[in-house]
Amino acid sequence: MAMLGVATVAIIVAFDATIVSTTLPRVAEALNGMALYAWVGSGYLLATAVTIPVFGRLGDLFGRKRLMLASVVVVALCSIACGLAQSMLQLVIFRTLQGVGGGMMIATAFAAPADLLPDPRQRVRWMALLSASFAVASGVGPILGGTITEWFGWRMAFMVAPLAALPTLYVLLRYFPDLRPSQGMAGRRIDWLGGLLLVVALGAPLGALQYGFSGEGHYLEGALLLGLGLVALAILIPYERRVSVPMLPLRVLASRDARLLNLAALLVGAVMFIMMFYGPLLLQRVLNVTPAAAGLLMTPLVMSIPTASILNGYLFPRQTQPQRLMVLGATLLAAGCAGAMLLDSGMSPNWALLPFALAGLGLGFVLPNLTLFMQVIAERRDVGVASALVQTTRAVGSAAGIAAVGVMISHTSVLTGVRAGMMFSIGCCVVVGILASRVRMRNLR
Repeated sequence: MAMLGVATVAIIVAFDATIVSTTLPRVAEALNGMALYAWVGSGYLLATAVTIPVFGRLGDLFGRKRLMLASVVVVALCSIACGLAQSMLQLVIFRTLQGVGGGMMIATAFAAPADLLPDPRQRVRWMALLSASFAVASGVGPILGGTITEWFGWRMAFMVAPLAALPTLYVLLRYFPDLRPSQGMAGRRIDWLGGLLLVVALGAPLGALQYGFSGEGHYLEGALLLGLGLVALAILIPYERRVSVPMLPLRVLASRDARLLNLAALLVGAVMFIMMFYGPLLLQRVLNVTPAAAGLLMTPLVMSIPTASILNGYLFPRQTQPQRLMVLGATLLAAGCAGAMLLDSGMSPNWALLPFALAGLGLGFVLPNLTLFMQVIAERRDVGVASALVQTTRAVGSAAGIAAVGVMISHTSVLTGVRAGMMFSIGCCVVVGILASRVRMRNLR
């Protein structure tokens, strides 16, 4: 029952991130805000990315139950505010605030299985449930968003998260244990300066990509933001080495395998959200389908990601080199991106089913292993921040991917920009496969 509560948190955060993908073209038209289209997605993911490691570390230090409960409340309230937005700028602001709650959700939900299930061989099956829940909700989100938009209007699409929050709060309050670190907290201080530096180091370069290089002539501001991020990173690294309880313990990246996994997570995040965020736009603009139909054409993601996640959970304990499962996933994901790139006007919409199915299978073999491998590599005291770090790099990749494709669209056209994004995604998948093959993750017997 505790894991059910965690799974519902994963479902809410997946709905929160993806339900607007099929709704957003209608929202941008209604609010006359196509210029801010990419900001609705990248603003949310930017806020999520910069807050995940902070809340992951706070969960390690103080326990995760209260953070999970707070995250559900924040996301629900911000979702209501998004549904009441009167301009595209208001929507961007509310979605960015909602991203803070999303970061809190991801940081706690994906670390919670390590608290409840110390044995990785047992945990992998529950991680499959968690990844499947996240993946199914990510696939259902666009369908649900498109259907609700067509039948009840785009504002009602934002009411899904508040409705889902009510049973989630009950299950968490009733069944999730209030686990705290065994060592006392006396004398410990929160590394707020390290957290601030981390937020700036992650957020400023992403802001530079979206704001400075989007074709609107803000190149100086973009260069300043990029420089600010580099300065924050240069200060953060030596500072965190001196702090007794750092916000980002650099030991979690000490091993070569941990660095390879986080780089792979960065690229996978970009590919995943380019597919999910711009896939419906490609279907609506190229194949001329309705928002609801675009969501239905992405249904294979709903079916294939959990299917592959469950199969991964079955195969993982039987593999002497489980990283090969990630190589398989990267290959399938690349094939799906290639199929999506080849979609063209005049084709039957049914041709879109195959690439999304292949992409879903690939993600199902990659996503759970990224988190599980990092938890196995990390020390027990750092499992939360290690889990949060790989989720952070994935979220950073997601925000960067959405922003990069948005920049390409602003300089070319919707069709050219999205296809260039798919081509970029294929290259990312190739690199992920190479990185995964170099991870020396031997199975635990």
